[in-house]
Amino acid sequence: MRASISLTGQFAAVDEILSGRENLVLVARLRHLPNPGGIADELLARFSLTEAGGRRTATYSGGMRRRLDIAMSLIGNPPVIFLDEPTTGLDPEARLEVWGAVKALAGAGTTVMLTTQTLDEAEHLADRIAILHEGHIIVNGTLAELKALLPPAKIEYVEKQPTLEDVYFAVVGGGGAGNGAAASENGAHDAATNGTELS
Repeated sequence: MRASISLTGQFAAVDEILSGRENLVLVARLRHLPNPGGIADELLARFSLTEAGGRRTATYSGGMRRRLDIAMSLIGNPPVIFLDEPTTGLDPEARLEVWGAVKALAGAGTTVMLTTQTLDEAEHLADRIAILHEGHIIVNGTLAELKALLPPAKIEYVEKQPTLEDVYFAVVGGGGAGNGAAASENGAHDAATNGTELS
């Protein structure tokens, strides 16, 4: 069972002295896997880090470090991966990079258990959501099932003003968080907020 599970902690656990490729090769060797160089190259390509693979990770952006950290957790092809607040401390662009990586994992069939205190992250990534309160799961289900617990919505006209995040992406030329689609059902995801947990 333990060999089937991988964990990525709240903060990226990469060796800043080594390059991205060397970090991956090191983990593959520690797991006694054949062809560690090939494994590293495949994961660099999978997480769009090939060009940066030869650089020291100390030069990486927060999103790149996080993607490398997730890639390191996938060495050995574990079917289940736990991600503990993977976007903590990341800027909006880096957060979207990590969201894309998580959705790609789900699409490839990996089961992702993700904890987050960001509710929109749970909405974007989770197939199923469990809400924790004071150490106990008080409710869980799909997003639609949880929304159904509230009274029916009233239709009202509201003039929507751009958010600061909308302004940020307009200025830097990136895509907004609204571009994220729901995570693939190939991986079972549950979110957790404030204790929210994604699986």
